[in-house]
Amino acid sequence: MDTFESATPGMIALLKKIVELESPSNDKAAVDRVGAFIAEECRSRGAQVEIVPNTITGNHIVARWGQGPGGILLMHHMDTVFPLGTLERMPFYEKNGRVFGPGVLDMKGGLVISLFAISALAAAGELNRPVTVLVTSDEEIGSDSSVDLITRLAREAALVLVMESGLLDGSLKTWRKGVGEYKLRVRGRAAHAGGAHDEGRNAIEEMAHQILAIQKMTDYARGTTLNVGVIHGGTVSNVVPEEAMIEIDYRVLIPEEAGRVDAAMQALQPVTRDTSLQVSGGLNRPPMPFDALMETTFNKAHAIAAGIGLQIKAGGSGGGSDGNFVAPLGVALLDGMGTYGEGLHSEREYIFTRSLPERAALTAALIKHW
Repeated sequence: MDTFESATPGMIALLKKIVELESPSNDKAAVDRVGAFIAEECRSRGAQVEIVPNTITGNHIVARWGQGPGGILLMHHMDTVFPLGTLERMPFYEKNGRVFGPGVLDMKGGLVISLFAISALAAAGELNRPVTVLVTSDEEIGSDSSVDLITRLAREAALVLVMESGLLDGSLKTWRKGVGEYKLRVRGRAAHAGGAHDEGRNAIEEMAHQILAIQKMTDYARGTTLNVGVIHGGTVSNVVPEEAMIEIDYRVLIPEEAGRVDAAMQALQPVTRDTSLQVSGGLNRPPMPFDALMETTFNKAHAIAAGIGLQIKAGGSGGGSDGNFVAPLGVALLDGMGTYGEGLHSEREYIFTRSLPERAALTAALIKHW
């Protein structure tokens, strides 16, 4: 732990460089700039680096120390939710034991932790197994271009560490809900609201029936929620609206619930005559349940952490990460291994400075002793 305490200023300095390379998900050039910087940081630490090209979002980075089976995969993403120019109103700075800036928590701090943990092990001659660092470019927008790479590398690993942020109290994330989205479109029939009201078929009226049905699919006891969060419909008030559309976020904790929700969504039927429904979407990330494998993995990590004087706790989140894609593969997995703080995705985003050396020590210990 002392090694990483003394390295904290260097960790903050590297984090500053990465944060100040702004990288909104949908700006390929910006994401590739930070990707090039990270690739060079990995090379300077002795890694063999592969750039995985991507035409729409940024290129993905795969850095390898060593070859062969039984390796450890450390997963990160370099894209953020913050647009270019955010630094002008939200600069990087440290104050009162906290580090502020866009993406420090989600999840550029995790990159710094991994690089310093690997460097320390290599310097001590204790990098005794293959280690792969994966840095993807599109996690914040669904991981569509990276999911195949994630699952391929995870299947080769003995342990996957997801360097996303931990909970506010530092707990790891040993369960996550699966995340999906649906869109529902209703088509009715337009008519003049005054002269031909009875000839119209009001798409918004029909959508109101559907919204109530969808919201009732929520089952808190099973950890399943559906939220109609966006609604569009109609043109002007004196026209019976012909079309309406909603967007629905849904979360499931129990894998079987995804099938129930999908069946219920596909079974929706119009209530208003002469209207029609169109359902699209589904599950983006499967659930990451606290199952027997997760319990065994956490218990082993807990023992390793205790061996270096750290106490770790198990927690969970209703939000998803790329760890959700690993969960169904039957590979040992720990999520929330990165920094911890609060204000995720907001101008209040910060990390506790102490989380940098603490998590670097934990990551190094897991790599060394797993």
